[in-house]
Amino acid sequence: MQSELTVGIAGLGLIGGSLAKAYKRAQVKAVYGYDLNASIQSIAKLDGAIDGELNPETIADCDAILIAVYPADAIRYLESVAPHIKPTTIVFDCCGVKRAVCEQCWSIAGKHGFAFVGGHPMAGKHTSGFKSSSADLFDGASMILVPERTDDIRLFDRMEKALRPVGFGRLTVTTPETHDKMIAFTSQLAHIVSNAYIKSPTAREHDGFSAGSYRDLTRVAWLDPNMWMELFLLNRDMLVRELDILLDSLAEYRKALNGNDKDALYALLSEGVRIKEEVDG
Repeated sequence: MQSELTVGIAGLGLIGGSLAKAYKRAQVKAVYGYDLNASIQSIAKLDGAIDGELNPETIADCDAILIAVYPADAIRYLESVAPHIKPTTIVFDCCGVKRAVCEQCWSIAGKHGFAFVGGHPMAGKHTSGFKSSSADLFDGASMILVPERTDDIRLFDRMEKALRPVGFGRLTVTTPETHDKMIAFTSQLAHIVSNAYIKSPTAREHDGFSAGSYRDLTRVAWLDPNMWMELFLLNRDMLVRELDILLDSLAEYRKALNGNDKDALYALLSEGVRIKEEVDG
């Protein structure tokens, strides 16, 4: 059954392209897309992921707009199109940091009378670009939402209705500060560890000696340096805190190994297993 929702997607890479395809799969009324690379925009149209270009005219028709570009670009884009957004439209960003985005975007939205909600879909791949996008990328995934107010029931209803066609399994509402603290641990630290781990000279000799552990730990070493550099720097205080905790912990393992201290090493390993059971069941 077709929905009457008209959606705009700014940025047609992995995230934006997947959002467009998910909305098309759900048979919304229309999906308009914009990408700085005109050829990607054309490919998305030929692929059937979008119905046409997201421009000042079609922006005025949108019930929901999702901005899936780098943080600084997201702010600039919203500022440039804000005069064309109608008051009943709800706008989300999809950036990996929230403190650096939300305050400015809330201010822009307030000046022009529409609703802005920070967003971060908890799904991805180690490959990027529209070519890697898929309609089922977000099926069952969590969508983090950062509204300016957490007591606006009508806004919550609008958020849910705007995102329902995508297939998210959970909507998690939080603050910019909590988002950035948690993402520093669950995502950004993992990417740094993976990227650093693969730099061992032994990595070039791993063929025939590796299995699931190696694949799991190195999967996200294959990242987009431009995007992750920007995200890391925008969240550097939270990320450095997590790095310091990890480095202190690793030093304890190194100390136990250097000292051939079986009791200390056993205690460290047992503690890790216990905490894993506690946090993940």
